[in-house]
Amino acid sequence: MITPEVVDLEGKIRETGRKAADALRDSMRVPCVMYGPEVEENVHFSIDELEFEKILSESKRQILNITVDGEEYSTLLKDVEFHPLTDRPVHADFYLMSEDHKVTLSVPIRLEGTPVGVTEGGGRIFQPMHILRIRVKPDLIPGAYTVDVSELEIGDSLHVRDLELEGIIPLDDLGRTLVTIRPPKSEALLTSSLITEEPDEEELEEGEEALEEGEELAEGEEAEEGEETEGDEETTE
Repeated sequence: MITPEVVDLEGKIRETGRKAADALRDSMRVPCVMYGPEVEENVHFSIDELEFEKILSESKRQILNITVDGEEYSTLLKDVEFHPLTDRPVHADFYLMSEDHKVTLSVPIRLEGTPVGVTEGGGRIFQPMHILRIRVKPDLIPGAYTVDVSELEIGDSLHVRDLELEGIIPLDDLGRTLVTIRPPKSEALLTSSLITEEPDEEELEEGEEALEEGEELAEGEEAEEGEETEGDEETTE
């Protein structure tokens, strides 16, 4: 498990309203709002757009210390709104954390190492989960979960229950698979092609009857146009 990186940001108090927000965006600043359980009144501020995009480029969870009007706030990035055409960030929400309140967030899951089942057995890595949803107090927030897969062989799997979860409440089922090592594709196809089921007696009888009917038709007794043959069913759309 990786601890979250702490990043410092400088915010400036801003005026609310569409015109004021558009003016900020023209000057390469992102309009923001901060709220939380201990915030009596939402804090409206702006941050530098380029500095903010550096934060967005990181895949792991970060704690953002934002200084606004001389006061420092420990926050989490809650939500970001992007321009539909330019993909520029046009607005951001920040959640002010409190020691006594748990927060709900998503943490990325990263794989480390190369599985034995891949290097020696030619297997394939399948990772159905890339994000874990958790509920946790601010002082226990993980930056990311790292999962060592180097010892996994073909058929082996790791699940949510295998993560370090002390003091953390996972919101995803403990039995969900994080990663599994599948057999080589050619072997998987070969295995599936060898799977057969023994027909029961009823199926054998139906097959024999169908064969007899086919032999009769082959001898020249073709069904006349419009005449129903045994087994035909009337279909309607």
